[in-house]
Amino acid sequence: MTFILRVCSNRSGMNSSELIYDWNRVGVEERANRRVEFDDETLRDGLQSPSVIDPSIDKKIAILHLMDSIGIDSADIGLPGAGPRAVADVTRLAREIIDCKLDIRPNCAARTVRADIQPIIDISEKIGTPLEAGTFIGSSPIRQYAEGWSLEMMLTATEDAVSFAVSHGLPVMFVTEDTTRARPDTIRALYKTAVEAGATRVCVCDTCGHATPEGVHSLISFMKEMLHEIGADHVKLDWHGHQDRGLGVINSIAAYEAGADRLHGTALGIGERVGNTPMDQLLVNLQLMGIIDRDLTNLTRYCETVSESTGVPIPIMYPIVGRDAFRTATGVHAAAVIKAYRKGDEWLADMVYSGVPAKMLGREQMIEIGPMSGKSNVIFWLERHGLEPTEERVERIFNSAKKSDSVLSDDAVLALV
Repeated sequence: MTFILRVCSNRSGMNSSELIYDWNRVGVEERANRRVEFDDETLRDGLQSPSVIDPSIDKKIAILHLMDSIGIDSADIGLPGAGPRAVADVTRLAREIIDCKLDIRPNCAARTVRADIQPIIDISEKIGTPLEAGTFIGSSPIRQYAEGWSLEMMLTATEDAVSFAVSHGLPVMFVTEDTTRARPDTIRALYKTAVEAGATRVCVCDTCGHATPEGVHSLISFMKEMLHEIGADHVKLDWHGHQDRGLGVINSIAAYEAGADRLHGTALGIGERVGNTPMDQLLVNLQLMGIIDRDLTNLTRYCETVSESTGVPIPIMYPIVGRDAFRTATGVHAAAVIKAYRKGDEWLADMVYSGVPAKMLGREQMIEIGPMSGKSNVIFWLERHGLEPTEERVERIFNSAKKSDSVLSDDAVLALV
């Protein structure tokens, strides 16, 4: 059952399934949804974008609290092996989680070298809590060829890094970069080595945004079968996707459906090249599918704070949190929304011309006035602003809008009242 059918109610007394026929459910077997976790990479992988500003620690703390408020399970808070500033920021963020008793759990990235893992050990000892180490290494033949790596070297580095971290009390997530272009025998050898060395979580990556949903399903199914064969059913499986082909969200959904336990993403999809899976879009889609049930009213603040902190603007047409996501000035669209409001039914007004309920995000449908508007737009706007929609006012505003090349601002409409 979808989120829409599960939560909606309207004054007409009609069941929402009578008003929305959900083709998304046709031919889909009803099944109990598995629990899914989310790992937010905004403060690490996301900051690898060549166009972002690395936020101040105060802004990173604000973003961390917003992650916690929307139910994110864990966050990559940095790669302390990158230098003193990274060490300081990771330490401060980890302390914030402990001091404020946040539910979110911290993890840190590290290459499969002891020099990257030692700072995580040091920070863990300093704060008195083990940090999960996400040790990563490339796995595809193209990466091996470019780097001049042998499989023997990769396996040695994997075993040494994972066992070193585990011996110092760190939980380890072992990550292979470019898994979606790696050979099965290489994948099997690397993960078997990591699990035998003590990794309790593994992560497959679509580092170059190569995969399609079919490819994701094949890879995750392979991983589940491989983990079972080596007696590692207890090991959790993560999916980390990128947006190069624009498939980040659908690939993450495919990964969940194939058996992944935790999905990675970043606010607004920031990250290298065209970015990572957008966490905001992923959360909303899984909510609408009925897979999760979170309070997402802070999702817009989360995205806006990341946008302001990193200098990455939110496109006006960006799904869910963009300026125009729940805004219309078109006569036909606005008329339907207005008629729903006239019925005194906010749910109906929210859904009649929207596939995402604005209320779920703490937003509302907005009716504005422009060259494609009808008089109903003008009347509704005036009433919403506590102004009497006299015939003279409506005509004056309507005629002005028809001559305009864009939507009228509130100040422009008020000047015409």
